[in-house]
Amino acid sequence: MDKDRNTQLLISLIYTFQMQAMMQMGKLKNPITDKVDRDLEAAQMSIDMLDMIKEKTKNNLTEDEDRFLTQVLSDLKLNYVEESAKPQEKPKEETAEENKPQEKAEEQKSEDQKPGEAKPEENIK
Repeated sequence: MDKDRNTQLLISLIYTFQMQAMMQMGKLKNPITDKVDRDLEAAQMSIDMLDMIKEKTKNNLTEDEDRFLTQVLSDLKLNYVEESAKPQEKPKEETAEENKPQEKAEEQKSEDQKPGEAKPEENIK
């Protein structure tokens, strides 16, 4: 295989893992789901894969390839530290479940109100 072609393939592979990790950290929108998802464990796995590639290709990369891989890893690790310092967001399903008692209480208040009766807020002037 042509050396230039191998370089292009390597850069493409690194770029693929980089974009995957950025999506997993919630830094980029997933183009398939059109949503921003956050899975730090998966992001760590993608970063670890790139670390493994760096280790396995040690002394076998051109200076430019090594510089690119090193820069991508540095950027990803800094972003990972930043994201892992943020509070973990609760899944929307859990948040919805937590809000149900409040919604039920509000529904109960409106059901307890008699037709034609002013709401408590309307009496306040």
